[in-house]
Amino acid sequence: MAGMTSSARPFLNRRLAEFGTTIFAEMSALAMSTGSINLGQGFPDTDGPEEIREAAVRALRDGRGNQYPPGPGVPELRTAIASHQKRHYGLSYDPDTEVLVTAGATEAIAAALLALLEPGDEVIALEPYYDSYAASIAMAGGTRVPVTLRPDETGDDGDGHRRFRLDLDELRDTVTERTRLLLINTPHNPTGTVLTRAELTEIARIAVERDLLVVTDEVYEHLVFDDAEHVPLATLPGMRERTVTIGSAGKTFSFTGWKVGWVTAPPALVGAVRSAKQFLTYVASGPFQYAVAEALALPDAYFEDFRADMLRKRDVLAAGLTEAGFAVFRPRGTYFITTDIRPLGETDGFAFCRALPERAGVVAIPNAVFYDHREAGAPFVRFAFCKRDEVLQEAAGRLRRLAS
Repeated sequence: MAGMTSSARPFLNRRLAEFGTTIFAEMSALAMSTGSINLGQGFPDTDGPEEIREAAVRALRDGRGNQYPPGPGVPELRTAIASHQKRHYGLSYDPDTEVLVTAGATEAIAAALLALLEPGDEVIALEPYYDSYAASIAMAGGTRVPVTLRPDETGDDGDGHRRFRLDLDELRDTVTERTRLLLINTPHNPTGTVLTRAELTEIARIAVERDLLVVTDEVYEHLVFDDAEHVPLATLPGMRERTVTIGSAGKTFSFTGWKVGWVTAPPALVGAVRSAKQFLTYVASGPFQYAVAEALALPDAYFEDFRADMLRKRDVLAAGLTEAGFAVFRPRGTYFITTDIRPLGETDGFAFCRALPERAGVVAIPNAVFYDHREAGAPFVRFAFCKRDEVLQEAAGRLRRLAS
């Protein structure tokens, strides 16, 4: 064809060769083509608070953020982020030197890994992990080393519910002289696990003993349920000076399209991440930054009501999935439910999810895409419950067809 190169070399560089179109794009397209309910991709189907939308409109009309905002983020938002960390966790950060605004948490993760890794550095991540982790490690030239969260069949928390658990001995044994960084996600997507204070204390001990950096993805910090507690790693002894904490407005305020995330860390770490970030988006989301600054100052009642609303949605979908015959890992955090399809006589999550729209008119995500060890994730499937109640009830009704 005219204009095409004759080079035999692949266009996509080898670091990214294993990453094609994301499963989210594939399954969302399948939802559209079949008219199915999309419980695959994790975005709400309603907007966040009206007063925060109006704050964005006001910023647009007032000409705030319509041109390039400051590289580190607008001062109002950096101050609000610092105040949020102090208010909720007792963590003190200087908004001028220890806070960086990013184009969502995805850019924060990418910028942190590009900044902090040298080719060949090992990164330990909890498997299954969000797919951008693997791509960002690859782009930085690092080597990802998974430590797998495994299902506990007994539900030994006393409530009879199965959970995924971290083997701390395995984590410790995985650290080598080449390990540079731990990439921790809690509350954890996709399993819904919330690491306990005891688990995080041991992670902190390992990081301090082995002098490791930690990047911690805490975007679901305000979505913890039952008796779970979100404990930022930076609050633990020896961790503030070595931890890059990542947050996001999209998950907490249901404005995922605004793409406003942030990093909090000591000045040297923030400076390193900013050096990489400035050559990615440079800046983004100008007017929305002012609106998110107001959102972070919402009263405690907002965060409590948001959590209670998602808890109710979780229970609606969990009940429907249980009645449909799935084994359900009831999440203690995030807005995702992981299920085991083996009680339905299925073992291949990919095949199951590709057939589910025709069988039940619902779309889900096969957890195996989040694993290096694909066989470990093969029988697990993830559903999102950040949808309107009537949508979840309809989805639950459709899924019950599987039981018959």
